[in-house]
Amino acid sequence: MADKLRDENTDFLFQAILSLKNTEECYRFFEDLCTVQELKAITQRLLVAKMLSERHVYSDIASKTGASTATISRVNRALNYGNDGYGMVLDRIKENEQL
Repeated sequence: MADKLRDENTDFLFQAILSLKNTEECYRFFEDLCTVQELKAITQRLLVAKMLSERHVYSDIASKTGASTATISRVNRALNYGNDGYGMVLDRIKENEQL
């Protein structure tokens, strides 16, 4: 994460997220933390990242997720030139599915 975003408050948020133990706790916390639209937007971006990593084309991603081409492009840029956060999470999900 860029140093300009790193601070005590963001650290506190991430500590809170890391304290969650299961999916049910995640639902409870994120439903309190985010609006429905915010949570749907975050969810959509992760799904777009997954589909891009699986080599789906933009038109397929847009029709299946409802994401705009601008959102798909932004996620694609993060996958290719970002901090590898999406890649790290997607790899871990794949690993857990294989267990």
